[in-house]
Amino acid sequence: MESVKKVVVVGVDNSKESLYSLEWTLDHLLSPGDSEYPFKLVLVHVKIPALSVLKFAGPGVGDVLPLVEADLKKTAAVTVEKAKELCQKRSVSDFDVEVSEGDARNILCEAVEKHHADMLVVGSHGYGAFKRYPNFS
Repeated sequence: MESVKKVVVVGVDNSKESLYSLEWTLDHLLSPGDSEYPFKLVLVHVKIPALSVLKFAGPGVGDVLPLVEADLKKTAAVTVEKAKELCQKRSVSDFDVEVSEGDARNILCEAVEKHHADMLVVGSHGYGAFKRYPNFS
């Protein structure tokens, strides 16, 4: 009888905290001497919608929108590539990558449900309950 691997969903973005959480997952969920990871890894990157970046833009937003979308797509590709490289450095081949657009909180919860994940790993930016903004006064 073949054992079913547990599923771990890791939220990845282009922050050092996110990449650290992926490294932590790879370092701590593999027992030394194991020939294979005991889990299935699903990397989820969530792009913010381009219109949310331009929400206060006025006339001419149509000219800028394709540029913002291209930049967000490029950032997603770079992020996914970094995450793949981390997995490959540790000889992890059993992973999937998903890129979605929307609210990261909702998308990550949906990924957990979709994959019947046993664990969700995300990095912390240290914002706490409220996002902190610099005080410019």
